[in-house]
Amino acid sequence: MSNIKKGIFAIALVISQICLAQISDELMLYRQDFKDISGNNTVSVTSYKKDSFHFVFAGGAGNIDIYELDKEGKLTHINNHELYKSKGPARGMVADNINGTDFLFVANKHGNVIETFKILSNGSLKRVALVEDTDETHLGTAITLQIIHMKNASYLFVGGLEETPGLSSFKIESDGKLTHVQSMKDDETIHTDGIIGMFTHKINGKTFLYTGGFQDNGVSSFRIYENGEFKNINSISDNTEDRYLTGAYPVTGVALGANNYVIVGHRHHKYYKRSNFIKRPDFVYHGDGVSVFKVNKKGALIPHFVLKDDETTKLQGQTRIEVVSTTSSEAILAVGTRDDASIQLCKLSEDGILTPINYLETGFSIYYGLRSHKIEENNFLIAGSFRFDLKKIATYKVSPKIDREGKVLRHMVNFKYKETATKQQVQEAVDTFINLKNEIPEIAEMEWGFNDSEEGHSKGLTHCFTLTFNDEHAREVYLFHKAHLDLVSKIGAIIDDVLVLDYWTK
Repeated sequence: MSNIKKGIFAIALVISQICLAQISDELMLYRQDFKDISGNNTVSVTSYKKDSFHFVFAGGAGNIDIYELDKEGKLTHINNHELYKSKGPARGMVADNINGTDFLFVANKHGNVIETFKILSNGSLKRVALVEDTDETHLGTAITLQIIHMKNASYLFVGGLEETPGLSSFKIESDGKLTHVQSMKDDETIHTDGIIGMFTHKINGKTFLYTGGFQDNGVSSFRIYENGEFKNINSISDNTEDRYLTGAYPVTGVALGANNYVIVGHRHHKYYKRSNFIKRPDFVYHGDGVSVFKVNKKGALIPHFVLKDDETTKLQGQTRIEVVSTTSSEAILAVGTRDDASIQLCKLSEDGILTPINYLETGFSIYYGLRSHKIEENNFLIAGSFRFDLKKIATYKVSPKIDREGKVLRHMVNFKYKETATKQQVQEAVDTFINLKNEIPEIAEMEWGFNDSEEGHSKGLTHCFTLTFNDEHAREVYLFHKAHLDLVSKIGAIIDDVLVLDYWTK
């Protein structure tokens, strides 16, 4: 290649990187779909590509729901599978291929077991193995699972919230059964009391596992050996100055250039109201933040950077952090929050600096159910809530932000009531809808009236309601608000048809 061509190529590459950086700075979430679940809540979500199909597994109390996800982000329900003893909720779900067979591994939290399911061709599940808790294996109240592939075998690591906490390793056999390898009991030197997040890095041919200790208020690193055994490398604890690890919760990581990072979120203990649940109640609340650790060549964690929550971010009560996309120089992360009830998008640079991009108020609090998934060039997030009154799962597309400056959102709802509905029932339905303005402050304006068209194209729709929202956040809050859900439940039996249209206008 000539020097001129090399120069042109270099300039084009720089321009391309600048354009990508500008795009990533303006990313936003746009809801694509939402569906009902059969479980009592959605605390865990995972996804898996099998052949040419993309499947989503939503774990709640009692059941796992299975959906197919298409390239537009639309969900099609396939079926559901009952958990062992109808317990659960399903936590720490992870799907992978082991020696040619696709499996889903599930931590049945209150069933105190690890369940192995074979993923069938249509995404359905068939249980093939079950491992119950013992005094040595620390599977009680199991929450988090991490699969680690070594040269000659694959291993499942398990962490949880039991009274005698620790970390356990199991060899995954070709039929999905688990063979116990090693368990390490929690002590004062490691952070494995309440493992709610784990992540794996491979550095210079060596494998390292990182765990968050919810009750320990810290994170630990472990060297993993070829036989599935492990040992502690180092541990980092919370402090009241520059670390935000009280209630360490989600753990993830990325490799950017020559740098390896571990990103840790937390749901601070101050957000928990249950008495005697927090083992160390003498905590100090010094704010919310996402912590970035750099990993050295020996696999040890080194505190590097903290993105602190402020009035422009939504980081209170972080419960899940997902890597949406990566390039050689940056990564896009999504932070799900329970207390801010939002998904915050952030950018991690090659030098380990985490900056906020945009957020979406989802209208429901996220507990553990957030998953990133890519189909072709589309990046999606699948989210669910622990709310027992919601029982839904939603999908969002991550794409460049649309300029809504100076615009408001009109939400039009048109009803046709059944002929069997009484006047009193219809009037109660109208009154309940009108009262949403008092129940949901995100509704900026509301007006309604009876259909007065004489053109003959109303399709029997008689009542027209128009709601105004100032932004996307308000619509999401309205959609999943308890008052709106109660309305849908209350009037559903007398509704014959409904037409909903949204549009943006100045």
